[in-house]
Amino acid sequence: MKNNNAEEMLLNNASLDELIKMRIEKEFMEDLKKSKEKPEKHEYTNIKDVPKDKIFSKVSVFRCFNRNTKCETFVNGIQADALIGIQDAVRKKMLAGELSAFTTEDSYIKFEKATF
Repeated sequence: MKNNNAEEMLLNNASLDELIKMRIEKEFMEDLKKSKEKPEKHEYTNIKDVPKDKIFSKVSVFRCFNRNTKCETFVNGIQADALIGIQDAVRKKMLAGELSAFTTEDSYIKFEKATF
């Protein structure tokens, strides 16, 4: 609804109900348009910039190199957390942003990115 249309309707003795209806329709259309827009995702490649609750979650990606098979794979943060196992000191350092990679007996795991 343009301001000119509202002014014309007021000048032409339009009812208040019609003006309210037009206003509600306009707001509904704006909300509908906003809901169809996709939210912008941000990609973080530095572990220091990632919030602590997102480091070991599905939104983060770790590069995993298996020393035995010489294969490289990508795992999410939940799987990387499982690979850490009982190494609580490593987990704390990664959450603090002091460490971006760690090793296990047969793997080398490095933080790659987080996207959310």
